[in-house]
Order: sequence, then structure tokens, then C-alpha cells
Amino acid sequence: MGSPIRVLVVDDSNFVRKRLARGLSADPDIEVVGLAEDAFAARRLLEEVEVDVMTLDVEMPKLNGLDFLRQLMPVRPMPVVMVSSLTREGASVTLASLAAGAVDFVGKPTDASDDEAGFMAVLCDKVKCASRANLKGSRDLAPQKATARQSASGQVILIGASTGGPDALTHVMEAMPADGPPVLIVQHMPARYTPRLAEQLDRASDMNVVHATDGDPLEPGKALLAPGGMHMTLRSVAGGLCIGCRVSDKVNGHIPSVDVLFHSAVEVLGRKAIGVVLTGMGDDGARGLLALREAGARTLAQDEATSIVFGMPKAAEALGAAERMVPLDGVARAIFELVE
Repeated sequence: MGSPIRVLVVDDSNFVRKRLARGLSADPDIEVVGLAEDAFAARRLLEEVEVDVMTLDVEMPKLNGLDFLRQLMPVRPMPVVMVSSLTREGASVTLASLAAGAVDFVGKPTDASDDEAGFMAVLCDKVKCASRANLKGSRDLAPQKATARQSASGQVILIGASTGGPDALTHVMEAMPADGPPVLIVQHMPARYTPRLAEQLDRASDMNVVHATDGDPLEPGKALLAPGGMHMTLRSVAGGLCIGCRVSDKVNGHIPSVDVLFHSAVEVLGRKAIGVVLTGMGDDGARGLLALREAGARTLAQDEATSIVFGMPKAAEALGAAERMVPLDGVARAIFELVE
């Protein structure tokens, strides 16, 4: 056992600060070393105490969490977990915070009837993951633009991501050509946030990125993002391929799950699939990627140097599921080297 992870809790609500401190301190691997009611108090504490991870409220008076993060990261890079309100505006600001350098986020419970134990377990896991995050990751990378090769092969690109995924997906989609094969994306994220992520990716990409719904057809130049709280699968229908979205049990602790999508593609696509695993905590997607490779599909995973969290790609590499480990700025180009 090493030293406990030193955490600074920043939230404008005294009740929430104490609530988070109590829950985090219950974990023997975490020590809460400070409580701050706003960004200015947080800045003072960062000069006085040693901090490994900061939890940061999104909506605060004087200076909100996003603006504070944008000021902080260039001069004092550190792992940050955003504690987000479950509003449309809160979701948008949270995604902007991830782009500004936050490692991960957790949705703030709305009232005392919510699952307190479940919320704190998730927050503790994310704090631990953040403490090991590669802060350099993809921050200074410029994506290498890919060029589509016109093909009638019916190939489909499948991408899975978790912690660090919104930033990684933005890099990949920025480099995708407008006329490329269909893309299906699974990002571990709750339902309130995935519509905002789809909008963010659509703005970044020449492809048409949409929040998927059950029955959506696969089309060249179109990317479908799995909705939070639903598994996305691929199925064959008269006239082509479409996706299915369904509520079910979590797989590998997640819904949507990357493995669920990948395994469905084994049956429908086989060797016509191109599977990609990006940054993320855990091992979701590794077994599905292996099944794809064994079915003759082409497979890639993000390398350690550019992964915010080298969990999912590492698991894929350990299983021999990935043909190549690729830096994030080269993922799109590597994908299109595999397009027949």
C-alpha cells in the first residue's frame, strides 16, 4: 500500500463539500486534504497543501469550474474530476471541461433519495483512476487527416472509448473524411451527456455525427454515437444494415458496452469490420476486439503514450486483440490504411 491519494474538494455548497469529504475519506486509499468553497479558495489551498487530485464543481459563483480549469491547467496541470449537475447546461459545460483538461466527471446526485453509496463508489473509483492518468496524453497532438478510399466493400468502423474518450474521439473524428465508411461509436457516458457529445463530435468532424436511435440505418459519411443507458448493436435488415438500441443489464459494468457492439458486429460483419479501442479505464472492448480479429476483421488500439488512461487498450494488447498499437494522432490514418 502506498500513500493515500490527496484530494482537494471544491464546491460552493457547504453541505455538498462535507458530503463528498465524508464519502471520499471513507476509502482508505484516499485522504481529503482540503475543502474550498470557490475557485479563489481552491487556488490558495493549492499553494499551501500537496494535492494529487481535485474534485471540482461545475457551477460556482465568482468563477465557474470551467473557467477556473482553463486558467489552472496551463500553469498547474493536475488530475481533475468534475462534479457535474444533471442539467442540459451542466452537461455542455462538463464536456467543455473535459476538453479543457479534466480527466473525468461524475453526475452530482439531485437529492438525498439518490443512491449515495453508489455515487460515492463511482467517485472514489474515478479519483483513483485520475491519480494515475497520463495528463500529457493527447493534449498537444494534431490529428493526421485521413483520405477516404472509395470502396463498395461494405466495411464499417467500430470505435470504443471510456475515460479520456471525448477528447480522443474528437481528435479521431476531426481527421475523418466526409465520405468515409459508416462509423459506430460507444463512449461510456450517462444518458444526459451523450446528446451533447454527439453535437460536439459533429461540430468537429466533416462526417455527419448523430445521437443514435433504434433502427437508424448505416450510411457512408455518417457516424452514430450510442445513447447513454442503452446498448447499441448491429443487425442486418432488408436493404442493408441498421443499429439496435436497447435497455438491458450492464456488461463489464457499463451501458452502453463496447463489447456488446463488437460481438454483434462479429456475427453481422465478420472480416468487414474495423475495430478500434481508445483510452479508457477497465477492459471493456478487449474481448470483443479479439472476437473481431479472430473473425478476420482488422483491429487497432491506442498506444500508451497518448492514452489518458491505458486500461482498455492495454487489455486489448494483452489479449492479442489489436493488430497494432497506434498513437492517437495517427488513428484515423491507420483506419483508412485498412479500408479496402
